[in-house]
Amino acid sequence: MQKKTNTHANLGIRHFPLPEGCPQDGVLKKNLQNEIIVDGTIITTVPITDLPYQPRLKERAKALRQAGNLPEVLFLMQVTKKRFHKIDFDRQRIIGNYIVDFYIKRLGLIIEIEGSSHDDKQIYDELREENLISLGLKIYRITVDDVMKQMDFVIIALEEYIIKEYGIIPP
Repeated sequence: MQKKTNTHANLGIRHFPLPEGCPQDGVLKKNLQNEIIVDGTIITTVPITDLPYQPRLKERAKALRQAGNLPEVLFLMQVTKKRFHKIDFDRQRIIGNYIVDFYIKRLGLIIEIEGSSHDDKQIYDELREENLISLGLKIYRITVDDVMKQMDFVIIALEEYIIKEYGIIPP
């Protein structure tokens, strides 16, 4: 099997994006290497820069972003523009054959808001989760009910999860 590479479009080969966080010169962006402080705890950043990408999902991801799923929009309003500890969240991010609700590059963390769209999809969700975890990613799940009724709890619980999973334990 031949590996596809970035070449001119007139050769009929698709362009693939550079590894996540890499500008045109291929050097990792400096801001991905900085520490994050959450509630006084230093958080280790573990950017995963070589994620698979399916260009065929680009239009679907765009449509999902534009659809304005209310729980996702409400959550995004709480974390957008780096309001959540200056952390950048990608919405409807393509990773491999999947589109995830939110992705934090600097942590390699997927955030899924779970509602009725996940009903009766247990096997699919398990396979999806196994695949994403195999890439070195972590997945944090939030329920639609929590987003709609307890946003303060959602934000506090996310902070606690990040501190637990990525925080540096002082000597």
